[in-house]
Amino acid sequence: MGEQGARTVDESAIRWRDEVTAEDVERIGELVEATGFFHPGEVSVARELVEERCAKGDASGYHFLLAEAPSGALLGYTCYGPIACTESSWDLYWIAVAPSAQRIGLGRRLMEATEQEAAKRGGTRMYADTSGREQYSPTRSFYERCGYATAADLEDFYAPGDSKRIYAKRLT
Repeated sequence: MGEQGARTVDESAIRWRDEVTAEDVERIGELVEATGFFHPGEVSVARELVEERCAKGDASGYHFLLAEAPSGALLGYTCYGPIACTESSWDLYWIAVAPSAQRIGLGRRLMEATEQEAAKRGGTRMYADTSGREQYSPTRSFYERCGYATAADLEDFYAPGDSKRIYAKRLT
């Protein structure tokens, strides 16, 4: 299941969990920052979503999946949830993999497990947003390799010359 011939994740060596703790606020912030893709405001949002989940539980609408090394190091995570005012559409708010764990199939495994969890909870479509900037070309390619198709491209959304690309995938 590796990406483009890369080595694959040793599933037995990864610990998976779906509950976040107060300690994860900083751990997730550090992981998101380490990717080099997100500006400080976005890193703050990633932290805030963990805080919201810790404070409100399921009522927050945010669900998490975390992948950890045997040492406890955070290798990657997703944050996802149902889209308000829809019957069965879900958003992938975040997917991030530590630089040291990239290109080993972990992102794909996180995506698959996240889609499965959303489907178990009644989700029929998953949406993911990303930037149209060249820096995000690998992200867009990743979504496409995971079976997502472009649903919309909103020009100049984030800034002049920086569109918002929305991807969608049917889960069932």
